[in-house]
Amino acid sequence: MPDTAAQAITHRRVLSISIPIVVANATVPLLGLVDTGVVGQMGEAAPIGAVGIGAIILSAIYWLFGFLRMGTTGLTSQAIGAGQNREESALLSRALLIGGLIGLTVIALQKPIFWAGFQLAPASDEVEALARDYLVVRVWGAPALIALYGINGWLIAKERTGSVLLLQLFMNGINILLDLWFVLGLGWGVQGVALATLIAEWGGFCLGLWLCVSGFKSGAWRDRALVFDQARLRLMLVINRDILLRSLFIEIIFVSFLFAGARFGDVTLAANQILLQFLHVTSYMLDGFAQAAETLVGKAVGRSDKSRLRRGALLASLWGGVMTLALCLFFALLGGPLIDLMAKAPEVQADARAFLIYAAIAPALGLAPYMLDGVFIGATRTRDMRNMMALSLLVYVVFALLLVPSFANHGLWMALMISFLARTITMALRYPALERDLF
Repeated sequence: MPDTAAQAITHRRVLSISIPIVVANATVPLLGLVDTGVVGQMGEAAPIGAVGIGAIILSAIYWLFGFLRMGTTGLTSQAIGAGQNREESALLSRALLIGGLIGLTVIALQKPIFWAGFQLAPASDEVEALARDYLVVRVWGAPALIALYGINGWLIAKERTGSVLLLQLFMNGINILLDLWFVLGLGWGVQGVALATLIAEWGGFCLGLWLCVSGFKSGAWRDRALVFDQARLRLMLVINRDILLRSLFIEIIFVSFLFAGARFGDVTLAANQILLQFLHVTSYMLDGFAQAAETLVGKAVGRSDKSRLRRGALLASLWGGVMTLALCLFFALLGGPLIDLMAKAPEVQADARAFLIYAAIAPALGLAPYMLDGVFIGATRTRDMRNMMALSLLVYVVFALLLVPSFANHGLWMALMISFLARTITMALRYPALERDLF
């Protein structure tokens, strides 16, 4: 493998990191469509709802553990920049161990976790029974899937995002083929969908280990003294804790947004849900450029090179800006027809169109927070990320309380947009301290 830490930071390099992540993220919704389509062939409504609720519960749980991907990318990038080859391998082992332990904990606590999930997303007795059948199978993939976050983070730090794309395509491909066989061929129903996903997750984990074979060539990955070095392990745990809390604050904003929107009726709730999908698309598309910033900034920090840090952040943000412009234009010009495609009820269409402006400007307001997240993750300044996100949550709550009584759902959307601005301003104010402390 070439020494990526010493390579020039060019537009081509930024795109070679970013584009595979963007493509990989674009395939994520495909699997949900196939799962829904396959169980839909059973001719009953309950299986569709069961798979949907089960997937939502697990996705919400697993999303919280995305800290392992981000923390691993930042630390591994810094190790590469500093030329610490043995630490690179040790970080892979630590990520696998942490991911495996978290996954086993999820399995052990599955009953209270699923109970809480059904309290938040209540369903009919039939749907809940089928959803439990789905969950008790899927949950056994938790160690593999969460450990894969660490594998992906390590590969991204190595700038092997093509391997990350390969992993995603492999897992989706296996999942889709087994979906068709287990459900349509063998008639296993909801449990067949869950089993297909379970096999795909463990298959992806095995492929991920093979893709990381370079990390196992030296003996460092099994050097207990290095892997379990107290200072390094404590640092990794602190970084992951901070990112977890930051993710929880983001989750609170979006969950409270949905719950608050429900107060305005089913039509507004449906409209908000559609427009939030546009925001999810934005996050998928900008994620690749944020991750390019993570790895380039991390390596610059490892090399103690301020100019490389600034250039990596600048070029990643520049291409993120190009994507942002494309997204804003797309939602502004085609958002209306897309709403009509997603919702057939005329009242929902009209309501969603009334609030479309917010989804159209969201990419522009979200660009800076996404790119700053990438910079702060690469620099492992996760305490600042956590604290600034907490302040942004407070800003969101204050403005929601001030604006919603007068402007109803418009006030709710304005509060959400203001929270994006708050993230930008607070993190930008902390950036000089980042450079000062590092260099």
